[in-house]
Amino acid sequence: MSADSEVMVEMPKPKVVERPAGELNGWPMMGLSFVLVVGGIALFVWGLDGERVGIILLGVLAFVLGSIVAAGLTPVSPGQARVLQILGRYAGTIRTDGLRWVNPLAARREISTRIRNHETTVAKVNDSDGNPIEIAAVVVWQVEDTAQARFEVDDFVAFVAIQTETAVRHIANSYPYDVHDESGGMSLRDSTDEITEKLSTEIGARVQAAGVRVIESRITHLAYAPEIAQAMLRRQQAGAVVAARQRIVEGAVGMVELALARLSERDVVELDEERKATMVSNLLVVLCGDRDAQPVVNAGTLYQ
Repeated sequence: MSADSEVMVEMPKPKVVERPAGELNGWPMMGLSFVLVVGGIALFVWGLDGERVGIILLGVLAFVLGSIVAAGLTPVSPGQARVLQILGRYAGTIRTDGLRWVNPLAARREISTRIRNHETTVAKVNDSDGNPIEIAAVVVWQVEDTAQARFEVDDFVAFVAIQTETAVRHIANSYPYDVHDESGGMSLRDSTDEITEKLSTEIGARVQAAGVRVIESRITHLAYAPEIAQAMLRRQQAGAVVAARQRIVEGAVGMVELALARLSERDVVELDEERKATMVSNLLVVLCGDRDAQPVVNAGTLYQ
């Protein structure tokens, strides 16, 4: 699989999308319900005292109407929404918090619209180079379309969890853990921002059918699997040693060039090619060695 491969997740067109429900302020309706219930009881008692059948029936009717009105009262908490269904059909969503009144026949399902986060378990997968690695991620998400979250999937919370883990595994399979050459390609360890952006994009595409919006995602755990961790650690240490030696050699060569140029400019001493080679060799040994050099004083001539 190419490191630059992109996942194309084709989701079916949603059957329903969120729309506002028909609703009213619940406080006046609660007052109306109270008046109807109390008035109905009063009429019923008055009708019994006078044996007036019409008054009794009117009291019963007022009490029933008051009870029906009270059945439509719906409290909505902040960060919560109510999805309405009337005889099995979607009738809209209430997002306004407070006491609201809706059709008493409507079934009201509560859905949280608060920001949530989900952290995947540590999964063992193979990166694009075939090396076993351990990876985990966290995704911050929020329900954006309550109708899709309710009717397009069975359980939108479980759906987000499964699709997040699938996306994490796909990203891990698409890129190497580390780049060991000078190609400059992306890797899971070094290209954190790019990998995070691609992970968020893929998770967002996968959970779009559930009416969910991905706010952010981050890789929380990334490591080689235990069976190859020691070997990869030695490989990284060897690479660090080679890189350090390369820097040391580059610096030593520059210092030798500078020393020879200064000696020549100031006529400190004239060196033939053989002495220059010896001097270069000695300086490189001193500058590139991993131990302190032990100086040897030449008590004879330059050529002895």
